[in-house]
Amino acid sequence: MSDAGHLQNKISIRPYQPENDSIEELTHLLNISYKTLADMGLRFVASYQDAAMTRKRMQNGQCLVGLLDGKLVATIMYYSPASAKGTPWYEQSHVAKFGQFAVDPLHRKRGIGDLLIHRVEELAVQDGAVELALDTAEGAHHLIRYYSARGYRYVDYVQWNETNYRSVLMSKKLGGPSEV
Repeated sequence: MSDAGHLQNKISIRPYQPENDSIEELTHLLNISYKTLADMGLRFVASYQDAAMTRKRMQNGQCLVGLLDGKLVATIMYYSPASAKGTPWYEQSHVAKFGQFAVDPLHRKRGIGDLLIHRVEELAVQDGAVELALDTAEGAHHLIRYYSARGYRYVDYVQWNETNYRSVLMSKKLGGPSEV
């Protein structure tokens, strides 16, 4: 069995539970996961945010966590079509989005990220979204390739006030259960 197939049986993906999960641990995961991007000179908010900012960024969406043998190793934020904001593309009634997507550097390239994206694609379909969107730094070519390989396409550029780079807005048309 491949590592990714083996992990599907060991990884648990569930909503963040404030009574059981540590916001500090989640923030640390985000910080270390985005460090590679910060080292490239890209100032993603997740690379430096504190626990209060993590909590604030979780308010309008659903935070999912990925646990491997009970240890937090991944996270992703899902925003339904009703809560996706920030650009004209996001604000369309048929567009959901995800962000704050992180996998512990020690557990990358094992299929965990694919499992998280698959889960938010399922949530988007359940919410009636026709498109699932994201944005990432224009200079993060490896991430753009990663998302492109999963069916996401370029839609637009956006410049966020909080970042020092132009973002590429990408989106995937969701065709229903057969595509997710």
